[in-house]
Amino acid sequence: MEIEPTVLLAYAIIWTIFYAILSRHIAELSRQKWTTWVQSEESDDILVEALQAVIEEIEDKMHDKLEDFKASFFGSLGAASKKLDQSTGQGAIKALTKDNPVMGFLADYMMKRGGLDALQGQNTPNNDTQKTTETGKLGLK
Repeated sequence: MEIEPTVLLAYAIIWTIFYAILSRHIAELSRQKWTTWVQSEESDDILVEALQAVIEEIEDKMHDKLEDFKASFFGSLGAASKKLDQSTGQGAIKALTKDNPVMGFLADYMMKRGGLDALQGQNTPNNDTQKTTETGKLGLK
């Protein structure tokens, strides 16, 4: 029995079209059944149980990321506060007035009100170099 090439080609084309339509129909039926099952009440417990490991992994990673963020945020905040205290001289004033709360209060008040602008400017390195270049070596004229 011999099959003509045109008949073989016709069978291949018909089978390809039939297979494409059949596979799409089966995929659509499967999708409909899956979405119906997922939206039903009985799937909730099964899905949560099946995905419990994934949920725990996500919670662990988020907890670790939150801890890293808190450590870096508060660490950088503390470093920035320390740097600000050093640059404005508040650290030295706080150290000098730590035994006397009234003096500490007054020093903080004066720093906040801007009454010690000259003291704040003395600790910056740019100000020191500017004074040296304007007045000569070691501040002598």
